[in-house]
Amino acid sequence: MPKFLNPVHLEHLSEHSADALCAWLLAHAGLKTGDLDRARRLAQESAVSSLTELLTRLGLVSELDVARAWAATLGAPMLLADAVTLPGDALPSLSERFMRHHRVLPIGIHADGVHVLAANPGNAYALQAVRYACQIPVYVSVGLASDVDVLIERFYGQGRSAMGSLIETMDDHSGTEDDIEHLKDLASEAPVIRLVNLILQRAVEQRASDIHIEPFENQLKVRYRVDGVLHESEAPPSSSSAAIISRLKILARLDIAERRLPQDGRIMLRIQGKELDLRVSTVPTSFGESVVMRLLDRQTVSFDFPALGMDGERLQNFLDVLENPHGILLVTGPTGSGKTTTLYTALSRLNTAERKIITVEDPVEYQLEGINQIQVKPSIGLDFAGALRSIVRQDPDVIMIGEMRDLETCRIAIQSSLTGHLVLSTLHTNSAAASITRLLDMGVESYLIASTVKGILAQRLVRRLDPATRIAFEAPAELVAAHGLERFTDQRPIMLYQPASDQANGGYHGRSAITELLVMNEELRSLLMRQADASTLEQAARRGGLRTLYEEGLRQAVAGVTSLEEVLRVTRGD
Repeated sequence: MPKFLNPVHLEHLSEHSADALCAWLLAHAGLKTGDLDRARRLAQESAVSSLTELLTRLGLVSELDVARAWAATLGAPMLLADAVTLPGDALPSLSERFMRHHRVLPIGIHADGVHVLAANPGNAYALQAVRYACQIPVYVSVGLASDVDVLIERFYGQGRSAMGSLIETMDDHSGTEDDIEHLKDLASEAPVIRLVNLILQRAVEQRASDIHIEPFENQLKVRYRVDGVLHESEAPPSSSSAAIISRLKILARLDIAERRLPQDGRIMLRIQGKELDLRVSTVPTSFGESVVMRLLDRQTVSFDFPALGMDGERLQNFLDVLENPHGILLVTGPTGSGKTTTLYTALSRLNTAERKIITVEDPVEYQLEGINQIQVKPSIGLDFAGALRSIVRQDPDVIMIGEMRDLETCRIAIQSSLTGHLVLSTLHTNSAAASITRLLDMGVESYLIASTVKGILAQRLVRRLDPATRIAFEAPAELVAAHGLERFTDQRPIMLYQPASDQANGGYHGRSAITELLVMNEELRSLLMRQADASTLEQAARRGGLRTLYEEGLRQAVAGVTSLEEVLRVTRGD
């Protein structure tokens, strides 16, 4: 039997205890005692056979949490679907109906027994029945319920996916899309609801940050952005486009009759045991409305600088800038580079009983306890500038502005910093030095920038290599010379790392920030007063200790955090 599986003999499984399983979920999966008590009452009232199945149906825990709980409490290993390949040898002949009902699947037969994947290894009856049917010992691994269903369908059914099975149950939606009541009826049908739930569930399973649903002439595309890169996924037929998009608009409380103008909304729901906040944006296209949803997982977001990728001298310099009682700190970079997360992390550090903190955002992405957060509403005249004029009378110590978009907002921010406030904000520029010229272009006077801006942090996000599967190799001499890698490590020979291409998401898991920090000093202020350009300012900043995004990326590459290819992909052109 392959060693990497190490399934547990049926007789050696720990004694099943529902209490032990629930205790693990309470301790490690974020399950709340009140929710568990409610689920137990529902299970008794509805005569549900499995409490864990009810917990996942209610969205209180994920299937992965349940599988981990089984593995921990029963002493059996967990096996995901990607690692399962059926052998060429004949497997025991079991009823497909029996396997589907009990979610058990033989996945290998060997001299010492049959290896069974079980979603509920505490179901002694099902495993004893397999042993009786096979007349040989049974060895057990734990699988996710959905994985077992997919594998049974793949190996014993017609090979349909979960989405394919749902599509078969859908009626022909050939009616006119101009009939709003008809659209509402379609969006309320059970198959459409399950399809939308499946799309959202897959996004959670893949750790996606965005979901793109795009209608074209003959197809509907569904793409997920994982670690900053878009991946196409299985999608429903184009005939279901109107129903699916209408369902999403209903969830986001948007006007399903309005298909000519862009709309923005919000969906709050619980999927796979996670509290999710989805920002929904729709825009009209040639073949229908394109929908993009940004997923904000409040439970897993980490407002911690080392977790974001900032450490050492860079972090200390940034914290020194944060300690200024007044002035402006800017975070710059393109959309999706983690600027808001960096600002929230800074605010979390500044958030003490002695400080009054007010933010003006569009939109408010995460709720921070103890901080007054204002959502701008341009439709009623509450824009950044209007909100700022009001909050300076609220006696704040720290003000965070979501983005400096115009000269008026910049002027109020500068005035606030001159009157004793610390102001944090973002700009859309490619580098720290370019932010200064951007402010000049907007019409801010150079002497005001010189006297108020304390520091500028530019950042990008690179994908992290999976430490368990990354492959180390000696850097060729040409690469060492081309990128000057010897500056970033004392190790000889210099090692670089690459992802294992056979892994999920191409061998990457999560993202890390690469940053460059410009701290304003006397030389920079002098150059600024003389209207120096961005390149001159950057050269002066480098003399003051600035390390560019490219150089910080190379440092993380030789440290094994990411790959050289990823650094070049993100910093090329900067």
